[in-house]
Formats: sequence, structure tokens, C-alpha cells
Amino acid sequence: MAGIYGGLGVAGATVGLGIGGYTYAARWPGSQLFGRTLIAPRRPRELALTYDDGPNPAWTPRLLEILAEHNVRATFFMMGSFVKAERDLARRVLEAGHLIGNHTWSHPKLTAVSDAKVLEELTRTNDILSQITGKPARFFRPPFGARRPYVLKLARQLGLIPVTWNAMTSDWSETSADTIATNLMNKIDRNQRRGYASNIVLHDGNHRKLGADRGPSVSATQQLLERYAGSHTFVTLDAWQQ
Repeated sequence: MAGIYGGLGVAGATVGLGIGGYTYAARWPGSQLFGRTLIAPRRPRELALTYDDGPNPAWTPRLLEILAEHNVRATFFMMGSFVKAERDLARRVLEAGHLIGNHTWSHPKLTAVSDAKVLEELTRTNDILSQITGKPARFFRPPFGARRPYVLKLARQLGLIPVTWNAMTSDWSETSADTIATNLMNKIDRNQRRGYASNIVLHDGNHRKLGADRGPSVSATQQLLERYAGSHTFVTLDAWQQ
């Protein structure tokens, strides 16, 4: 259990909750100071591909094709407002066997908005995802990884498992697929040496607008699949649920 929810929070507890300590607790993906988040278990040969900020009509369909070519299922953290605009595409993701999670309605930094706004963001997205999938969402990733005790408490009250990550690079701004893939491979290999699975973040969308160019992220996905498909097992996050 400790491995799944991360071991970095214990060390971080010594930081204290001054400005630096609060930032660590609120933003560092491995911190567990404000509450538990799902990261990755001690299963070093397992990889979870996760995608944020979709669905994106420009690139999510191509991503689905690549995943299907490798018979791999992924987890998509979708924004409620984009699901509303792209209902058929969201259904296509689900029908392809992928897992869909809650990534809020409009992608605010949840450490900087009111409790009422947090509630609205999560419940509106839960409602539309339920319309699409026919069942409640089970997983939630806070935008930017930003969380505070209320955010995590509310998520669990709504039946959501909060999720962070342990393998991410700046694919939202990086234009080189090779650079994105290499950076992620380095982190995956490091996690494996430490005895952990990898919870990998990529982006199939951009929270600022629909139709953003995510070609480099999709091409990097192809490289990851080609590198690890023969030696690792790709899973959706429900494989790590406790």
C-alpha cells in the first residue's frame, strides 16, 4: 500500500508547512502530506499511460489508433467542458476499452479557488462523465497536481481516487517527440531501478482550447510503445486500485 501511494511524503514531512512546505505539499506529485494520492506500486515492469486535458478532436483519434495497433489500454483524464463539446469522441475512447477519469470542468488550480468552486468543478465533470460512461468516475487528477486537504477529502467523498504521477515531462510545450520520449524513458528506467511501476503523464489536449497540436506527444507515445511493449505490461489505473 505504501508503495502505491508514494514514499516521498514521509521525507517531505520534515520540511514543515511554511511557504516552502505548503508548496511541496500542494504541488509535488509524490507528497502525501495533505492526503493520499495514487502514484504507482512496487511493480517495476508495469506502466500506466495517462493522458490529460482531452478529448481533443485534432489528436485523440490518432492516439486511439496507435494504442489499438499495440493493443494497449490507457487512462484519459478528461475535462468536463471538452467532454460536453466532444461527446462522441469521449464515447469512442470508452468503447475502445480505455479508462476515463475526472480532470475538472475548466482546469483551475484547485489550491487557488473556493471550496464551492472545487465542488462545482468535480461534480459537473462527474455528472457528464456518468452520462457518457453510464457509471460514476473512479479516478481524479487535479490540474497541475495542485491540491489541498479539502480537495482530496471532497474527491474521496465523491467516490474519486486522487491520482498524481511519477513520470512526466513538459510535453505540453516541447516540440520534439524524441525529447519527450527520451525524458520519459529516463524516468521510467529510474523508477524501475527503484522498484516502482511508472505512472506516465502525457497530454492529448490543451486546457486552453480544443484542437491543440499534440503531435509530439502522440509520436512520443509511439516511441514508448515500441520501446517497452515487449518487456513491460501496460495497464490502466484500476489495476492499481486498492
